Amino acid sequence: MPHAVMLFAAGFGTRMGALTADRPKPLIEVAGKPLLDHALELTTGLPTRVVNAHYRAEQVAAHLDRSGVVLSVEQPEILDTGGGLRHALPLLGPEPVYTLNTDAVWAGPNPLELLAEAWDPARMDALLLCVPLPRAVGRKGAGDFTLQADGQLRWTGDHVYTGAQILKTELLAEIPEEVFSLRLLWQRMGDEGRLHGLDYPGHWADVGHPEGIALAEEMLARNV
Repeated sequence: MPHAVMLFAAGFGTRMGALTADRPKPLIEVAGKPLLDHALELTTGLPTRVVNAHYRAEQVAAHLDRSGVVLSVEQPEILDTGGGLRHALPLLGPEPVYTLNTDAVWAGPNPLELLAEAWDPARMDALLLCVPLPRAVGRKGAGDFTLQADGQLRWTGDHVYTGAQILKTELLAEIPEEVFSLRLLWQRMGDEGRLHGLDYPGHWADVGHPEGIALAEEMLARNV
């Protein structure tokens, strides 16, 4: 299983509107706790934890002070998920890594533990944790993928990518752009039949928009 995790916390949070005027989205509170802390709790025990930051990076740095979590600051421009992960590789190391978005909340088993149990590097270059639309609380719009019977993913369908995955990083060196999404890697892996998915058995809440805060809190209250 991977020993390092990358937590994405660099975005501007524009869908949050006024809530991110004075703070980055990962520091918005859900059920009395910043989103970043909800995510970090899932990573307890991993020896290498890296958080990237761009918008109001100084606030993220202050929040993580003396936590043992390493900060990867993206300046002068934000690098998107693929560019941000590549920028942080010297901190993460060369082995496969977990990545985790910080704008979601979970009700159910630890997503990283589930990924570790299902990870098969002989068959997979990436394993994405997905949730069916009926259990994707606060999701606006359609799903991202179809999860096939053999575990491979195909674009579009009724499964939502949760923001948690295990990923091999070697292909990052082949992307010429500096700013790019991890979707570029997924497309290459999918073409080779090495993009796999795993069904999350619990509930997951999208907290990338203001309405998601109350919906996530309701979900967590039901799960107590």
